Amino acid sequence: MKKLIALFAVSTVASTAAVAGIALSGSASVSYDDNGSGQAVANQSATTYDADLTITGTAGATTFTQAMDIDTTIVVSSTTMSTSVGPLTISADMYDESDAATVSTTGGLIADSGDNRSVTVSVDAPIGDATVGLDNSGDVTVSGTFSGVTIAHTVKNGADKTVGSASIAGMDVSLTNDAGSSTWTIGTTVAGTKVTVGSDKSISAVFGVTGNTVTVKHVAERASAAATSSTKHPVSQKDAFTTIAIARDLTSGAALSATYDTFNSSLTLKASVAF
Repeated sequence: MKKLIALFAVSTVASTAAVAGIALSGSASVSYDDNGSGQAVANQSATTYDADLTITGTAGATTFTQAMDIDTTIVVSSTTMSTSVGPLTISADMYDESDAATVSTTGGLIADSGDNRSVTVSVDAPIGDATVGLDNSGDVTVSGTFSGVTIAHTVKNGADKTVGSASIAGMDVSLTNDAGSSTWTIGTTVAGTKVTVGSDKSISAVFGVTGNTVTVKHVAERASAAATSSTKHPVSQKDAFTTIAIARDLTSGAALSATYDTFNSSLTLKASVAF
């Protein structure tokens, strides 16, 4: 009996130590749309639900993270594990998600491209402030911050990608060149209002009013485009539209928001909580 009690005590201590290295986080929300935007029947109200949970386990320099969508059934959305040994960091994307487009308006892939799992090895090498990374597909990434400018350049087979950002004279500038196609955004704060404009002619403004956060966003017209290949959807045309959102954090820990969308004249009320 004493041996069983001692064994139980050891097991309890081990379990407690294991729990100490586990962190839970997540979010949940309920949204009511008076116009049922995106529903099969037009002009019909709709209520949607969403709940997500993330489990993070840490043991020394190793971290395991799994994210799940749990509002209906438990569906894994990502699984990663990373560890570091000195200047060397190894990160494994262990979840094979589908990258097929769910709608035919975004120009995404018609079918899943295949196994999307990967392993990336990076080393914080003594090359100035640069970090060099290599993944199992052969892509090489060099990233770092130099004189206040953050740059990440990925060398791919015929499709190099460069991402740069900097804060210059109070303006936040970002630039992305992906396989020869460039996009940019410029943001600044004027009289308490954060304004951001993009190369796609979009513009947004965020400001506070008596404890509320107001976000006004204009999305430019989307032009139609033919499918770039037999594996990708075409892009359908969509008129420009504007959304106005008012959000407020409550002392209870929840948040309330109301969003009006001019595209379909819908008003969405949302209650959410994050932990």
